[in-house]
Amino acid sequence: MTKRLLIIVFILFSVITTAQERTSSPYSFYGLGLNTFKGTVENRSMGGLGIFSDSIHVNLQNPASLGRLRLTAYTVGLSGSSVEMKNDDASETAKSSSLDYLAVGIPTGKLGFAFGLVPYSSVGYNIDDIDQEAGIGYRYTGKGGLNRVFLAAGYAINPNLSIGVDASYNFGNIQNKSILVREGVQYSSREINRSDLSGFTYKIGLDYERMLNENLQLKFGAHYTPETTLKTDNQSELATILLGVEGREVTVDRQDISSPNTDFELPSSLSIGAGVGRPQKWFLGGEFTTTGAGDYSNRAFAIEGASFEQASGYRLGGYFIPNYNSLTSYFSRIVYRGGLRMEETGLHLNGESIDEFGIAFGLGLPAGRMLTNINLGFEYGQRGTTSNGLIQENFFNAMISLSLSDRWFIKRRFE
Repeated sequence: MTKRLLIIVFILFSVITTAQERTSSPYSFYGLGLNTFKGTVENRSMGGLGIFSDSIHVNLQNPASLGRLRLTAYTVGLSGSSVEMKNDDASETAKSSSLDYLAVGIPTGKLGFAFGLVPYSSVGYNIDDIDQEAGIGYRYTGKGGLNRVFLAAGYAINPNLSIGVDASYNFGNIQNKSILVREGVQYSSREINRSDLSGFTYKIGLDYERMLNENLQLKFGAHYTPETTLKTDNQSELATILLGVEGREVTVDRQDISSPNTDFELPSSLSIGAGVGRPQKWFLGGEFTTTGAGDYSNRAFAIEGASFEQASGYRLGGYFIPNYNSLTSYFSRIVYRGGLRMEETGLHLNGESIDEFGIAFGLGLPAGRMLTNINLGFEYGQRGTTSNGLIQENFFNAMISLSLSDRWFIKRRFE
């Protein structure tokens, strides 16, 4: 069974590294695109809370939690999103889906390891801007994003305190295309810009827990990612094209534009959180994250009318289990999760701050033998504003993950 699962994992690795349009937001044009949530469905269902960890699940947000891992854990998550985009004049709905993460965690006593792949950011939009009075139309499209392959380790210094480190290789590309169409003119103008990015990032973490009394447990967690540099390979192209049926583009004349390769600074990030609860019964916690202002001037094209400032996020969430050991009621063994979050993304457009709000809930469903769980999550939220000609997005995300725990390195007495 273990061999089959490993084969599935490596197949999924090859799938997720192919291009995916994980978003349909025009705000993904800016910076590196929309930042994706870099945790599991279980965490996301609690408002994105990443401080909670246990001995049978992989925590993708804090590498120190791996020091508490006691069973080999496999996890894979998928999601689908529906987004209603509106301004003062019109509205439109778009849908997207993606494979969000996959990871394997392996305990070896006080030391635990994990490896896997998690998207870092996503770009995906398709916008038509038509000025009927001037007889001019613009079509903007974009796709791409960053992925990160990671190897993490956590060590339990004592029963209360664990530390950890995460090393990641980031890779991907961002592609943007704009087409100018003039009424009465046969040919159109097209500009394509592409930035290929790659580089390493590092994260250090701390995880602390202790029993305050026989029923109440305190948890504290923190992790920090220093500012790092990514290499960018920029390419640009100008072309004269003829638009055919169903938007088919026939190139008439094409010219490459020299774009120097540059370095790109990925800002630092710090998360701190704490909470209290009763093990295998309930938990409630809060978390704060701050991220430095990004400098996104090194992409292959200019970003006008936008500025980037320090970003911050606030999360509150938890879970409740009616009766973890119930033998008679399946519903009593279900994990009920919920949470909310507020995100100041750091992106400012036309003098407006682009903020994000989300409220989530989820279910952890016991499934099959051992400690297998199917986790369902749902999130409703809002991004942006209709002020100053901007777009407000109302989104609904549905998420599902499979979490399987098993024992490795055990000698079998009987075959």
